[in-house]
Amino acid sequence: MSAETRKRGRPRGRAAGSEDSGGVRALHRALDILDLIAAGGGLTLSEIAQRLDLAPSTVHRVLVTLAARGVAESDHATQGWHVGPTAFRHGSAFMRRSGLVERARPVLRRLMEATGETANLGILNGDTVLFLSQAETHETIRAFFPPGTRSPLHASGIGKALLAHMRPTELRFLLREMRLERFTPMTLTQPQALLEDLGQIRARGYSLDNEERSLGMRCIAAPIFDLAGEAAAGISVSGPLVRMGDARLTAISETVIAAARELSFGMVRRTDSE
Repeated sequence: MSAETRKRGRPRGRAAGSEDSGGVRALHRALDILDLIAAGGGLTLSEIAQRLDLAPSTVHRVLVTLAARGVAESDHATQGWHVGPTAFRHGSAFMRRSGLVERARPVLRRLMEATGETANLGILNGDTVLFLSQAETHETIRAFFPPGTRSPLHASGIGKALLAHMRPTELRFLLREMRLERFTPMTLTQPQALLEDLGQIRARGYSLDNEERSLGMRCIAAPIFDLAGEAAAGISVSGPLVRMGDARLTAISETVIAAARELSFGMVRRTDSE
């Protein structure tokens, strides 16, 4: 068997034989594909095959299997692949074990009561924010992000809070891969404009979705840090602009930042040079 033949089917960067050391080759491949789907945000079958140096037929079999179990799903319009609802259930089980969702419930409730607006908890999911929990306001006009909802990073309060605290190398990769779709005239669709906004977010400690996803709606968010100083999640308050005007911006942002600090395991922040 030639060296090239042995190489086929082995993801780049994996040492020869390492995927068989106490493991199952097919399972390693499936998990590599799932990891890439989660990080890539809408990659096609051919793109997945190219990035992992796998035969398209192999990738197709794995994707069909993952889709049958609800772990992955395809967007028929773009042919792109994303994580599916079963992956969310698996992730939810981890979050329950890690305690973030449970610890966040009373914090979300207090945040909602203090601001009068809907409070949200979300994490990074590829190039989107995945909402995990919510304390909904009783106001008639309100934001609504039920658990399992996803929102684009560049047009989301939590999404921009997480982007602002990424390592520069990770941020550059995401910006190359992300499609900065325009949702409203306020959406930041140019990478440089988004980068400038992220710099302001780091400086002031909170992000602002100023009608960038939906006209008439505003969102203020702050990152939740883990022990390693990574922005592991985000917490936000969302509501209509008429109730979240500039006069309330300082008070609400301070309340959101305080809630994020309460949930953070560590407040060590990375520097831009890392």
